[in-house]
Amino acid sequence: MSKNTKINVLLLLVVAALAVLPLALGLGDHKEEPFTGADGEAETAITEIKPDYEPWFSPLYEPPSGEIESALFSLQAALGAGVLAYYFGLHRGRRQGEQRALAQRETEATPDESPAERA
Repeated sequence: MSKNTKINVLLLLVVAALAVLPLALGLGDHKEEPFTGADGEAETAITEIKPDYEPWFSPLYEPPSGEIESALFSLQAALGAGVLAYYFGLHRGRRQGEQRALAQRETEATPDESPAERA
């Protein structure tokens, strides 16, 4: 197993542990909604500190249900992952193309030429 494979497997195990451990250890069991986002937590904290607080800004679009909100969030995550995958794939492809071009140039050069003479 190569060093990169070992690192990738280790990273996958860490990510899996980060996803499973909070559920397995029961973190958040004392809350009504155990795994709410930071926005929900902030709203709860603000209302506890100052019950008469009124927000000065409202969302531009409020989805009609939680399922639609979740679907839009998933779509946003998928688009972001697609952009990142395209970026990394493009750069890897360019690097591989450059390596192939260099290898092809080296094989096309005559055997009695040194690399310094080709440049």
